[in-house]
Amino acid sequence: MALRIWVDADACPNTVKEILFKAALRRQIPMTLVANMPLRVPPSPLIETIQVGAGFNAADDEIARRVQPGDLVVTADIPLADAVVTRGATGLNPRGELYTEDNVKSLLRMRNLMEELRSANLAPGGPAPLGSKDKQLFTNQLDRFLTRNTK
Repeated sequence: MALRIWVDADACPNTVKEILFKAALRRQIPMTLVANMPLRVPPSPLIETIQVGAGFNAADDEIARRVQPGDLVVTADIPLADAVVTRGATGLNPRGELYTEDNVKSLLRMRNLMEELRSANLAPGGPAPLGSKDKQLFTNQLDRFLTRNTK
C-alpha cells in the first residue's frame, strides 16, 4: 500500500496544515485529516477528512486504528505517536521532531513525568507557541521524510 499522510487535526496549527496541503498536492500523496469538528480543506481527491465524535482521544483512536506501516502521522500527541510507531508508521511533531522506535518511548516517559509535575504544580504549562523556526524545521523534516519514502 502507498504512503498516506495522517493528520491529528484537532490541535494541528493551520500553518502546518497549509504546509501539508502543499506537500501532498505537489507530491501526489493521499492525506487524511482526522478531527472532532468539520474542517476546511482544499478541493482535491487526494485530501479527505474524517470527523469523529467528541469523545476524549476519538481522533487519536481513529488514526491509530487506520494507520498502516510506512505511513506518516502528524501529531503533537506523544501517546498517539507511540501507538503509530508500534504499528510500523512514523510520527512527525508540528515542531519538526520525528517520532521513531529510537526515541518515542523516552519521549513518552518524559511526557508522563512532566504531566505528573504539572498536576502537582511543580512545572509550568504546555509548550510555547509555534514559531517560524519551528515551521522551518517541520517543513525540512517533512521534505526529508517524503523524499526518502516516495518514488
